[in-house]
Amino acid sequence: MSFEAGRGLMSKPLRKGALMTFDAVRAPGRRTLLDGLVFGEQPRWHEDRLWFSDWGRKEVMAVDLNGEREVMLRGSSFPLCVDWLPDGRLLFVSAAEGLLRRREPNGSLVVHGDLRRASDPPAGNELVVDGRGNAYVNGGGFNLAAGEPFAPGVITLVTPDGSVRRVADGLAFPNGMLVTADNSTLIVAESYAKRLTAFDIADDGDLVNRRMWADLGDGVPDGICLDVDGAVWYADVPNKRCVRVREGGEALATIELDRGCFACALGGPNRRTLFVTATEWNGPETMFEGAPTGQVVIIDAPAAGAGYP
Repeated sequence: MSFEAGRGLMSKPLRKGALMTFDAVRAPGRRTLLDGLVFGEQPRWHEDRLWFSDWGRKEVMAVDLNGEREVMLRGSSFPLCVDWLPDGRLLFVSAAEGLLRRREPNGSLVVHGDLRRASDPPAGNELVVDGRGNAYVNGGGFNLAAGEPFAPGVITLVTPDGSVRRVADGLAFPNGMLVTADNSTLIVAESYAKRLTAFDIADDGDLVNRRMWADLGDGVPDGICLDVDGAVWYADVPNKRCVRVREGGEALATIELDRGCFACALGGPNRRTLFVTATEWNGPETMFEGAPTGQVVIIDAPAAGAGYP
């Protein structure tokens, strides 16, 4: 989700370890897979294609590595977030209704969970499903596009039987989320706090043992993904980059682009390709105006992807 970052927070320098910096124009293996998107978000590698949402067009698309795209779902509002249950059925957030919906094998759409039961406004900014079928949806707690003042955000759990409850609150604009491959840990990007926050996932799906996974200095995390080395890539809109960090905050690699980086995912045949959705960002007031500047950029990554699915 787009945002004005770091409200009221001190800026700190990015921690550097064995830092590799790539100019996105000249990076090895870098190319633009798609352009002309209004507002690309939430990429997911699924069934040998990259799925992502164009929030401006209210569409979920799948694209192969040759750039051939297909519209998979049309929504009624944004954010438009998707993920899959372990049996392959698609879940998506219908933000205008405050509902989590499910697409059945015959194409029919049914209510999977009522997000309004857990918070007001209902969560709807990001969705991730773990290997047990628990769906986690977060939200910023306020309407940024409408100019509402900041309010802390939440994470809502929808269990496989459709029950809904809040499992975390007090988050400083929650954005990207991921679940580790062993279903033990959920990591969420807190954009306004410039950090990644981790929770242990209890047997019943509750989130416990909240802790800071990484202090990102001046980094402003949006979408995130995990690699096989246990490092997290985070997309950064105001700094126009994607950064790979290990737990604790040490930066391992930085990829710089010429526009805001909103989300990232690892995929491709060996899951060693980093897909980045990037858009020129001039604030929420004009996010869907003017000529489309959204792109999907792909870059060779130093480590393959991990996590569910």
